Amino acid sequence: MTHEEHHAAKTLGIGKAIAVLTSGGDAQGMNAAVRAVVRVGIFTGARVFFVHEGYQGLVDGGDHIREATWESVSMMLQLGGTVIGSARCKDFREREGRLRAAYNLVKRGITNLCVIGGDGSLTGADTFRSEWSDLLNDLQKAGKITDEEATKSSYLNIVGLVGSIDNDFCGTDMTIGTDSALHRIIEIVDAITTTAQSHQRTFVLEVMGRHCGYLALVTSLSCGADWVFIPECPPDDDWEEHLCRRLSETRTRGSRLNIIIVAEGAIDKNGKSITSEDIKNLVVKRLGYDTRVTVLGHVQRGGTPSAFDRILGSRMGVEAVMALLEGTPDTPACVVSLSGNQAVRLPLMECVQVTKDVTKAMDEKKFDEAMKLRGRSFMNNWEVYKLLAHVRPPVSKSGSHTVAVMNVGAPAAGMNAAVRSTVRIGLIQGNRVLVVHDGFEGLAKGQIEEAGWSYVGGWTGQGGSKLGTKRTLPKKSFEQISANITKFNIQGLVIIGGFEAYTGGLELMEGRKQFDELCIPFVVIPATVSNNVPGSDFSIGADTALNTICTTCDRIKQSAAGTKRRVFIIETMGGYCGYLATMAGLAAGADAAYIFEEPFTIRDLQANVEHLVQKMKTTVKRGLVLRNEKCNENYTTDFIFNLYSEEGKGIFDSRKNVLGHMQQGGSPTPFDRNFATKMGAKAMNWMSGKIKESYRNGRIFANTPDSGCVLGMRKRALVFQPVTELKDQTDFEHRIPKEQWWLKLRPILKILAKYEIDLDTSDHAHLEHINRKRSGEAAV
Repeated sequence: MTHEEHHAAKTLGIGKAIAVLTSGGDAQGMNAAVRAVVRVGIFTGARVFFVHEGYQGLVDGGDHIREATWESVSMMLQLGGTVIGSARCKDFREREGRLRAAYNLVKRGITNLCVIGGDGSLTGADTFRSEWSDLLNDLQKAGKITDEEATKSSYLNIVGLVGSIDNDFCGTDMTIGTDSALHRIIEIVDAITTTAQSHQRTFVLEVMGRHCGYLALVTSLSCGADWVFIPECPPDDDWEEHLCRRLSETRTRGSRLNIIIVAEGAIDKNGKSITSEDIKNLVVKRLGYDTRVTVLGHVQRGGTPSAFDRILGSRMGVEAVMALLEGTPDTPACVVSLSGNQAVRLPLMECVQVTKDVTKAMDEKKFDEAMKLRGRSFMNNWEVYKLLAHVRPPVSKSGSHTVAVMNVGAPAAGMNAAVRSTVRIGLIQGNRVLVVHDGFEGLAKGQIEEAGWSYVGGWTGQGGSKLGTKRTLPKKSFEQISANITKFNIQGLVIIGGFEAYTGGLELMEGRKQFDELCIPFVVIPATVSNNVPGSDFSIGADTALNTICTTCDRIKQSAAGTKRRVFIIETMGGYCGYLATMAGLAAGADAAYIFEEPFTIRDLQANVEHLVQKMKTTVKRGLVLRNEKCNENYTTDFIFNLYSEEGKGIFDSRKNVLGHMQQGGSPTPFDRNFATKMGAKAMNWMSGKIKESYRNGRIFANTPDSGCVLGMRKRALVFQPVTELKDQTDFEHRIPKEQWWLKLRPILKILAKYEIDLDTSDHAHLEHINRKRSGEAAV
């Protein structure tokens, strides 16, 4: 994007008007999207209107359509549901209702409509758009609008954002609200687990999802459930036998509880519904287990949005405004969605069509097709679930390989989930799996033991590192490490950890020249709250840390809003990597986020103080500033606090908070559990293949660059990259990758905080087509 172009962003909306409405079932994160649409709209010079109560407000007009101001969306980010209200609307389904809606828009000069809702709401919007010119003709004929008004509003632009907790919309990896719904479900599963273990109970949990099993499927992966029932993939005809056998096997392996997850739309092969009560009665009758049913219901829609949903909503909101203002009469109505971590635009009706195709396929009992249409990400979840829940580990270990698993670096939530799936997939493949305690130090000292299936039971939801983790690097103990590799016959190494895991991997590569024993395949799975491992856009643990920071910031904002005229300066972790500070800034609505990657001077600090002084004159009398722990060695948290205190005298007072190690703790979020589980499974599958490839004259000898990799998520897929190739992409002094994708989100943070800057949308989303995207979709 050229310089002229993004200067144009500030004037793109002049003379235009945008209306934003939320429709259908509510979803957490809708408010973040509304806030972003309002603020970015105003930033571009457009007028923005709230439509209260969804399409009903559009039809009723009057006070339901009100102009929004910058301040009117303040404090909205952390609220669940939708502040502007949503209603099921019969009137809009009739042409008469749409005629009234068109009249209300034309009279206000609104020609851009942003609809946040599920597929029904978006389909309605498309109908409205296709009828627009006919509706105007009718209004003109009836003398309700003038010719001039009709010319001014000759075409209607529509952009949709998918807000739905079911994640049932095809074409988008995640819909707004899905992640938050998973947070609610997992909180409950964790709570139930403790009571079930006390009484050796079986719990049947019913989650939402009439036509889509996404919530049920991801929940079962995230809590290691024994069984999941989803509408897309009905169980085989003898499922009752299979289920009961599975439950009693889990008990004989020493587990004190069983968890069964049911989507509300679960069915068998004949399309007959399978209810949670059916399952409970079956278990009680055949096995006599103490069985309880919990139906989660509307809890799943409630609560505060997760960090992921706030960032998703904000990013989608920005993209929606751009898509609207760049629209012409010829651009089709589009949906702004997320693929991997990229914003994309897709033709609205293509997405609606595929979403309908899924339901149709299920009605026609073409279940394989339904699964395929859901996309690769869904298929991957299903494959991993089937492996972990339905395959029995072989009894004999003949022809098996020995793989060791370890944690390196600082603890991160989700490490245990990664260890669990690595160990279990290894056992399913018939391998012998060893666990190493205390990182490379333990590998040198021989703190190594064999892990069976139940060794890692219940690990998915546990924070920290159960194996113990150290920052020690391997180089100075190569001799002891080599001796132990021989002693324990280790043929492959899975290293789960942060930047040290990666540098440790590089040292192992170097060591291969001197020590033949080190010529075994290894793979690094990035797990660190800092998200600073080269070769991956995300690392396990960062999402959990982000939510921890977010929760704290919400509480601090509440305190600041109560006292008025108060500015909080909060220090986050991350080493030199500004990921946590930037993303938490976006998710918590910070006024500024100081990071190392974007150098700042005393003039910038002065501008920030001045900005807050101006803000205190508005109705929003509070400020929130984040500072990454190593963003600048001289402008410390204390320095910035002192500067703000001095400059703000008489206008605002300042407080500081260092969040510290709470950011490494806590129970892992659903994203981290699921991500870790899939990374572990993928790493182990790769490992088995690599060991077989490296077999030379009766022993393992791996000496190629591609036998030592980092498994990372890049844009839309999980990829293995040789550690040696990542060397050039690394700034070793500051322990960060040289290029980081999230830096492109920084301008959004500033615009949403009312800075007059250039919106460089160089990471511009172009219209893609959904069927093309299917094949290359994220494998996460």
